[in-house]
Amino acid sequence: MELIRSRDWYTTTDGSDRGYIRPHLLKELWFHTGTACNLSCDFCLEGSGPGDQRLGLVKLADVQPYIEQALELGVEQFSFTGGEPFLAKDLVKILQLASDHAPCLVLTNGTDALQKRLHQLVGLIQTKYPVSFRVSIDSPIAADHDAGRGEGMFDLALTGMKALSDMGFNVSVARHMADGEDTPSVETQYREVFHAKGLPENIKFVAFPDFLPPGSHGHGPDITTNCMTQYHTEESRNSFMCAFSKMIVKQNDRMRVYACTLVDDDPEYDLGGNLREALEQQVSMKHHRCFSCFKYGASCSET
Repeated sequence: MELIRSRDWYTTTDGSDRGYIRPHLLKELWFHTGTACNLSCDFCLEGSGPGDQRLGLVKLADVQPYIEQALELGVEQFSFTGGEPFLAKDLVKILQLASDHAPCLVLTNGTDALQKRLHQLVGLIQTKYPVSFRVSIDSPIAADHDAGRGEGMFDLALTGMKALSDMGFNVSVARHMADGEDTPSVETQYREVFHAKGLPENIKFVAFPDFLPPGSHGHGPDITTNCMTQYHTEESRNSFMCAFSKMIVKQNDRMRVYACTLVDDDPEYDLGGNLREALEQQVSMKHHRCFSCFKYGASCSET
């Protein structure tokens, strides 16, 4: 049953029908492990930081029912984001369960919280399905990365990334994307850093524009239904994350299904507590981060 939402969910500021995405399957299920993080970055789209409790740290008992529901719905991958997932004490147990059924991806800043638990990951090296890691390296220039995350964090993140790679895990990189950047040149700079650190040079990148902190009003024009049909085909609309993925969060001690990994700061994207019912609801392109998906094809997914 669809939840009651504001007029803004359905119409733009000029009264036009707002653009929307109609989910067509569950390919990837994301779990938000909590907004607690060992770092405090002013650009963080989650507003994460030490001790932050906007979204609670998840436990195995919280996520197990949703893993089971997702498997019934044909899910192909489980992904985990934060905050810093390695602050969730049950993370390794959760990964042991999830990787028995589908490939898993964990997003991490690669620093202390990960490195203190590397010894616990040995049992995940040869699971039935692979566990992979995406490390945040904002820039190939150490000073630029450290300006947002703290002095020494660039080298520390690369150390964590190298440790994961040496253990046999596949690693990828989340990076910042500047509007109008020379992408091949930027990625060449990264690969030079990887080569110097003894990392594989063919590491995959996932680039993100500035999503702004939680509660921001953002920028960019409203997305109308006409925009979604004039500039997008059915095939391209199906490539939006909210068309094939959902995210589970722990909010006020309740597990909730949200439409996308990028919109947990807006309660109108709370689709309820049941994963199957959430997939039956079309998703409004109301959030300012939706414009990043519309303009850049931004996606948290690697599937």
